[in-house]
Amino acid sequence: MTSTNFRVRAPELQGRGWLNTGGQSLSLHDLKGRIVLLDFWTFCCINCLHVIDELRPVEEEFGDALVVVGVHSPKFEHERDPEALKAAVERYDVPHAVLDDPELLTWQQYAARAWPTLAVVDPEGYLVASMSGEGHSEGLRRIVRELIEKHTAKGTLNTSGTLPEKEAREDTELRFPGKIALLPNDNFLVSDSAHHSLVELDQDGETVLRRIGDGTRGARDGENPQFSEPQGVCVLPSEVATTVGYDVLVADTVNHKLRALNLETGRTTTVAGTGEVWRGAPGDPVDIPEDPREARLSSPWDLAWYDGRVIVAMAGTHQLWSYDPVANHLEVYAGTTVESLRDGPKAQAWFAQPSGLAADGSKLWIADSESSALRWIENGEVHTAVGKGLFDFGAMDGKADEALFQHPLGVAVLPNGSIAVCDTYNNAIRRYDPVTDEVSTLAMNVAEPSGAVVADGTLVVVESAAHRVTRPVPPGESQQITGTRHRTKRPPVELSPGPVQVTIVFEAPAGQKLDDRYGPSTRLEISANPSNVLRGGEGVTTDLERRIVLAKESDEEEPSEEGDGVLQVSAHAASCDVEGPNPACHLSRQDWGIPIRIVPGAPSELVLMLRGESL
Repeated sequence: MTSTNFRVRAPELQGRGWLNTGGQSLSLHDLKGRIVLLDFWTFCCINCLHVIDELRPVEEEFGDALVVVGVHSPKFEHERDPEALKAAVERYDVPHAVLDDPELLTWQQYAARAWPTLAVVDPEGYLVASMSGEGHSEGLRRIVRELIEKHTAKGTLNTSGTLPEKEAREDTELRFPGKIALLPNDNFLVSDSAHHSLVELDQDGETVLRRIGDGTRGARDGENPQFSEPQGVCVLPSEVATTVGYDVLVADTVNHKLRALNLETGRTTTVAGTGEVWRGAPGDPVDIPEDPREARLSSPWDLAWYDGRVIVAMAGTHQLWSYDPVANHLEVYAGTTVESLRDGPKAQAWFAQPSGLAADGSKLWIADSESSALRWIENGEVHTAVGKGLFDFGAMDGKADEALFQHPLGVAVLPNGSIAVCDTYNNAIRRYDPVTDEVSTLAMNVAEPSGAVVADGTLVVVESAAHRVTRPVPPGESQQITGTRHRTKRPPVELSPGPVQVTIVFEAPAGQKLDDRYGPSTRLEISANPSNVLRGGEGVTTDLERRIVLAKESDEEEPSEEGDGVLQVSAHAASCDVEGPNPACHLSRQDWGIPIRIVPGAPSELVLMLRGESL
């Protein structure tokens, strides 16, 4: 981001209300004298969840000098529900104040175009930095230190006055449980995500028999382990368990690890993951070391035994990985790291935050949450049963090509071969029948179902927002939803038909330079949905500038309220430290999905900021 010769006053914070402030409202005027970091996020977004965890140590380091405010800017309709947002703030243990901005008022004032976006406001109320994506913690530390030094000298840093405290949370036996598995003794193993532990439940699904994990966030192995928001649990086939000496594999999501659990001793060991998150540009190959414990994972969300190995829904890289417990081998199974919906050979397919897995022998079923899709793999090919793409969602039954889900997180194979879908943001259990290619609804008013398993012919569901395990589907019953379609509610960017110049602005931060030691330091990929709005300029180049050509079906069409399509832009830039014997490398990356409206006379230039440390 380039520097300017004038200062920009930060717009005031607007929204429906505040959370995590003890009932108080905040304004930039209230926070004058402190450094304010605005985090524009939405609770479905895995990158946004990464940023919340990145910011925890930054908030602790700078104390009262830095105030972080999460500006919740929803993508899905469910995320506009204030109760759902309140639950998400607790679920993800958000440690700072959150502004509820369902109409994207503050989002628009700060010209945000991607989740997540960060903006820094200095103690005098001026906007001094803006950056998109994750991985900015070190850059933020540098900015904050410089601002503290500058405004201490000026006498404008003022940390007097009491800030609102984080709100007290209710507690229950289970707290935002995530996934469930059936154990060999017919009990259930549930990931009690907000309690950072695993729980064995009796066959009634209610009685707690034992808890594995001490209930605090951590990554300790052994007989008194710690987890960090664990999700998927996969029971290994008995012959495999005997060979490897453990029975269950656990997706330790926020630790970015796979953990092995011996059910008899309760002892855990880490089998994959360093604890650091993988970051790269969309389409970049993932280099996995020979020792899986030296690999960087990214939010493993669910696990399933399929094709003679454990398949991992690697939500953070928009891929499926696989782990062979016997060979102790980790590799990419499907997907390219590009976030979108594309079928085909599994090595070339695109996923969007896969979060639920279930196998029925020949097929692996996938809840692809950000594309609101149900997909499957068979014979090395990826197929989509239900789903339109990143920005189309809803609640509609009927033929699969017209049916809609809203951010599903779980799947299970029913005894008759049909597929139960935890349609999480519709608070429903839906069913897809592969024989008739139709979708129906099995149960409604299920509070954010996130995982399911079949036990004794009955569907057992993790009702995450109700903090319980239930059996919500009466045998033989179903309903029919004739609901509405939705698209992500962001104001479209108006662009002119014909040639449009796309420019990605990137400046290496102070003390760094572009790094081309291992190939081109920059990469830009552009596509569109639907593809026919982009008549030229699609594809991948190493330049951060590109001329594209936009068009719509008919020049006589009236501009639509929601826009004519979505321009999908992915960019990255590699930089390294200028000084030092072993200069550190840094990768800045961002994916934008920008709704566009093609209007004669509109601007013919689109400028996007990849990363900036000063305005």
